[in-house]
Amino acid sequence: MAKTDLFDDELQETAQFFKALAHPARLQILKFLGSRATCFSGDITEVVPLGRTTVNQHVAELKKAGLIKGTAQGTKTNYCLNPEGIQRLNQLGVPFLNELDCKDCSTEKC
Repeated sequence: MAKTDLFDDELQETAQFFKALAHPARLQILKFLGSRATCFSGDITEVVPLGRTTVNQHVAELKKAGLIKGTAQGTKTNYCLNPEGIQRLNQLGVPFLNELDCKDCSTEKC
């Protein structure tokens, strides 16, 4: 049994999304794809200041998390946000972050 199995499925799924978001390159890829009205057909390395292999690894992590889709068309790949994945991220992530409300927090209490 993995230690993550000690936590409920929703927390595990939320953690996987946050893990996929845990790099600025991945956030930049998501923002770029989200800013477009259509899928991007081209080289993602044009919008991320990293090498091709590194960018491909970040794209793979976002695909694994279900946040983006990539489909090959000839020599190009079309990249799009995955609406179902983004919707699920919002369903899990927003309520989780809202639970971290710190209105009554003060550094004096720590």
